[in-house]
Amino acid sequence: MACYLITGGAGFFGTILKQYFLDKGAECVSIDLEPDSFRHPHFTAYQGDINDDKLMQKIFSKYQFDAIFHCAALLAHVKKDLKRLWYSNVDGTKNVYKYALKYNINKIIFISSNCLWAKNFDAPVKETEIPDPVEIYGKSKLEGEKILLSQPDKINSIIFRSPTIMDEGRLGLLGILFEFIDENRKLPMVGDGKNHYQFIYAKDLAKAFELALTADYSEVFNIGSDNVKTFNEVYEYVIKKSGSKSRLLHFPRLPMIWAMKICFWLGISPLGPYQYKMIASSFVFDTAKIKQKLGFKPTLTNEEMLLRAYEFYHKNKTEILNRKNVSAHNSVAKMGVIKILKWLM
Repeated sequence: MACYLITGGAGFFGTILKQYFLDKGAECVSIDLEPDSFRHPHFTAYQGDINDDKLMQKIFSKYQFDAIFHCAALLAHVKKDLKRLWYSNVDGTKNVYKYALKYNINKIIFISSNCLWAKNFDAPVKETEIPDPVEIYGKSKLEGEKILLSQPDKINSIIFRSPTIMDEGRLGLLGILFEFIDENRKLPMVGDGKNHYQFIYAKDLAKAFELALTADYSEVFNIGSDNVKTFNEVYEYVIKKSGSKSRLLHFPRLPMIWAMKICFWLGISPLGPYQYKMIASSFVFDTAKIKQKLGFKPTLTNEEMLLRAYEFYHKNKTEILNRKNVSAHNSVAKMGVIKILKWLM
């Protein structure tokens, strides 16, 4: 039986990933800062920090892992302590890598991010595009990539540069959008809504992890959905299919971006530099390489994914709003000043 360590296993994607591999007959071990109530005869959860050497030594000495799935990360809009974010995302990655070397585990699969950039792209972004992150989360992901690619002769690291991961249960900042739709409010759009922004279906990403297990090399891959429609088209699809009475309300791009910048620096908005720079921009990954080298094929479009996520929110709203001690993607982000805008809509 194959055995995998999942860092961040209690989180939104970590939960989907462990279920995926448990269904394949594997054994999974998770380490996460948050408690994990998931139960399965071939699953073990440890609550703790990947920087905790005592805990890491305990786990690595008990199990012989075939691979490490490194999904743990703190988000900038959730953790105001930026030193803590760097410590978790960068020092934590160094520690995971240290134990992989010590215990001769030669496969790490890591989730990086499209937050390595924060500008509009008119054409799909290739892996050769030089990263230029503007905030600490993107910078921490880039540093994580460098750590994991530092000794390719000893560890094969597969890095997936991922856009927003989407499936039932995905919340975070999207939870704010879902609340607007659920209450039939107008959806404020920054700009004309004709920009394209890619998602990735969580189960497609889990499949990519499985495909990556066969790769005997280190590589960076872009991943994402196909046939990416405009935000107008995606939101209108969800509104129509859900039966909501919401409609799109467009605001001029530049005044709204400046307003978001001011609100962020005043500490009254959950939207940080990446979000306010990209909210009216286009960003789509070129995924030709992962399709050619790993045989990856996405199965759902952006609009299909977003509808699934919204319908889950609608059916489970009461339980979701009462959650405590869960990861950022498993809870609705605090609105801050957006709450005022919501009541005006």
